[in-house]
Amino acid sequence: MAVDLSVEVGSLKLANPILAASGTFGYGLEFAHLIDLNRLGGFVVKGLSLEPIEGAPAPRLCETPSGMLNAVGLQNVGVRAFVAEKLPSLRQFRTAVIANIFGTSVDEYVEVIRVLEDAEGLAAYELNISCPNVKKGGMQYGTDPVLTAEVVSASRKVSRRPLWVKLSPLVTDITAIAVAAVDSGADALTVANTYPAMAVDAVTRKSRLGSITGGLSGPAIKPLTLRLVHLVSRAVKVPVIGLGGIECATDVCEYLLVGASAVQVGTSSFVDPRAILHLVDSLEKRCADVNISKMSELRGALGT
Repeated sequence: MAVDLSVEVGSLKLANPILAASGTFGYGLEFAHLIDLNRLGGFVVKGLSLEPIEGAPAPRLCETPSGMLNAVGLQNVGVRAFVAEKLPSLRQFRTAVIANIFGTSVDEYVEVIRVLEDAEGLAAYELNISCPNVKKGGMQYGTDPVLTAEVVSASRKVSRRPLWVKLSPLVTDITAIAVAAVDSGADALTVANTYPAMAVDAVTRKSRLGSITGGLSGPAIKPLTLRLVHLVSRAVKVPVIGLGGIECATDVCEYLLVGASAVQVGTSSFVDPRAILHLVDSLEKRCADVNISKMSELRGALGT
């Protein structure tokens, strides 16, 4: 049977619910020779800051049981270089390109958006208020509803594009942060970023990462994040994008069932650069096998 994989995330219509997550897919161009980017629902480019960032010391990645730790430190070329050097080549693709935005102050978030507002070729912005791998910015805004409201409100005032907000899992009540973001102008919420964690080498007695701690991702976090998506999708009226531990079509369906409108795939792309495209194909086959003709039949359909 024919399956309509298309979904809507607010005003943005995507060919399918599967996007590549920020920080795992470069600027998209790095994967263009490996997969057909037009077959993705979209991709979120790596976090953009006002000025270039060199990132964290090596090693930046380390494998853990059922997951991975990363401490890249938001290395990027800076928003102006992105607009001048990367974005022109991205305009050839039909898929949605979302810009992930990071700042160490509210003013920096706003200035990054101002630079992007003058450029064509972007479908939405994703405010990163939850990165666990930087000393300033990131989680300081994503763990306090007042600060969340401040940065989202300021960003909303200067943005003509849909505004997604990427939440932190490391909060006592994620729904309070979600409501603050939505009340301040968020059009959608990405749930959630990686979990602060660490790994130690017992022989060298040192951290396995150059930054001591990093963010845990992969299958180990999926049950935790499924719960967060379920909570957030019931607390707000805007779309939720689920992110955490997705490896197969069943994982995608589970996120949709608990309320997600779309999902992002991250760690799987480190294992296999073509994994995200395999997910698109396997999702269509799985839905056909169980007589699901469109994604709306799954979204929020969790039984009690």
